Amino acid sequence: MANNNDSRVDKFEKRRKNTKSISILLILGAVLLILLIGIWIFGGGDKEKTTDQTQPSSQEEQNSADEENESFYEKESKEDTETDQEENSSSENDGNTDKEDEEQEEIEKQEVDSSDENVLKAYTADWKPIGTEQEEPHTTNYSDGSQDRIEIKEAVLMVTDIPEQNLVMHWVGNGGDQKVEATVSNEDNSEIYRVYLSWVEGEGWQPTKLEELKTVKY
Repeated sequence: MANNNDSRVDKFEKRRKNTKSISILLILGAVLLILLIGIWIFGGGDKEKTTDQTQPSSQEEQNSADEENESFYEKESKEDTETDQEENSSSENDGNTDKEDEEQEEIEKQEVDSSDENVLKAYTADWKPIGTEQEEPHTTNYSDGSQDRIEIKEAVLMVTDIPEQNLVMHWVGNGGDQKVEATVSNEDNSEIYRVYLSWVEGEGWQPTKLEELKTVKY
């Protein structure tokens, strides 16, 4: 009887230990499962959150890069357009200047006689009126700085070879009804001219004769 009791006790202890072990394993498994679920939920959420936070930053960087590229190309395009416009404007101005020079060269001067002993040579040509900003009826104003004096100077420059910066206006006076005589030279008086001009209604002063002089006389 004692052996039977011992055997029962051993079986009971063994069963109790097995049950305890299974319970511990189940508890550990449940805890591990809970931990894995927690890591998956919270860890995945953080990763997704991090991704969401990173994407706007990358998008902003891309937008910034696109804006910089657009600004660069717009600047380049604007600079190219301005350069083309400047070149076209320069070409047009050069073309106009060349055209005016050609027209001036095409005007042939004819040498004429002069009884004035101070005249070396005298010429006439089919010069055009210089143009005017004045209104009719016209009355000549000989005062310095007047519109007449400005336009007379332009007409003188048109028929002489003296550069404007070297031109000296010695005398401008009445040469008759709506006519003017102007005596001019370069700075060292190596080139001296007397220019005769007539007023053309609505078109301004027209050179009619050019004289090369020996000396400046008023």
